[in-house]
Amino acid sequence: SPSLPRQLSRAVAMSSEWREKLETSLRKNKKLPYGKYYQLATLRSDGRPANRTVVHRGFYGDNGLELVTDRRSKKVEEVKTSKWGEVAWYFEDTREQYRLSGSITIVGHDHPDQNLVKERKRVWSGMSPPGRAQFLNPHPGQPRAGTNEDLYNQEAPPPGSDPTEDFCLVVVDVVEVDYLSLKKNVRWEYKSIEQDGQRAWSSLEVNP
Repeated sequence: SPSLPRQLSRAVAMSSEWREKLETSLRKNKKLPYGKYYQLATLRSDGRPANRTVVHRGFYGDNGLELVTDRRSKKVEEVKTSKWGEVAWYFEDTREQYRLSGSITIVGHDHPDQNLVKERKRVWSGMSPPGRAQFLNPHPGQPRAGTNEDLYNQEAPPPGSDPTEDFCLVVVDVVEVDYLSLKKNVRWEYKSIEQDGQRAWSSLEVNP
């Protein structure tokens, strides 16, 4: 019988091809300071979307994207409403877009998974002094009170210090990826599946 057209044949692999593509995109765009910025969308309690720009802090395991947040921020409450979120990430030099959907885990100092707690401290130590200092600021999103600028210019804790209680690691466990190359006019969909009791990935080339 005739074979299926290439765009209709779904392949299955144990490794995540999208991760390899993403790491390649990061390398090719590393000269761009904003190449590590992406948008993370979550869901508010009233059903409306909430979106913001965040900084990529690395990978956790094979399928996790790391970022950080303040436990007092609205996104922490939004994740309690719905654990699902989506990342939109565009690389200007290579003209590639990634849309990565997955479940979100907020890791505070009291998280039960000690591996994640250790990762939280590692990410904290790797941040810049201004990055650490921002977690000493007054409650984000609340009305600015007074004119004491010292409240917003506190000395950063040293890299080896324990993270502040307001510092949280965020891990997006990716389960679906939509990859688009505008330069090559190519688009792929990747989906996480269970195969023989293990996590695998299906891939399908689709029309751009």
